Amino acid sequence: QVQFVESGGGLVQPGGSLRLSCAASGSISRFYVMGWYRQAPGKPREVVATITNGGSTWYTNSVKGRFTISRDNGENTVYLQMNSLKPEDTAVYYCNVAPPAGGSWGQGTQVTVSS
Repeated sequence: QVQFVESGGGLVQPGGSLRLSCAASGSISRFYVMGWYRQAPGKPREVVATITNGGSTWYTNSVKGRFTISRDNGENTVYLQMNSLKPEDTAVYYCNVAPPAGGSWGQGTQVTVSS
């Protein structure tokens, strides 16, 4: 089963930017839809953005206009560019196929937005 390794998180001030990367252990071209998810403390994991092999994207309302998802099938990598970050974006961010495969969750990458 493919595994994912997320990176690029960190501490950033409100209004700042981060670019997350997700490296897959195998080819992602066979997965029609890839997604980024996040889990804030005390809250369930939620889907943030998805992208198809054809490049069609979907975003949850709270990140529309601020986040951009992209994928590079040749590099087996999915990206999440996050701009205009807000404190409510603080969470552990994960990538996975969509809908998610339970056995493929990685460790995630922590994003903390705070002044």
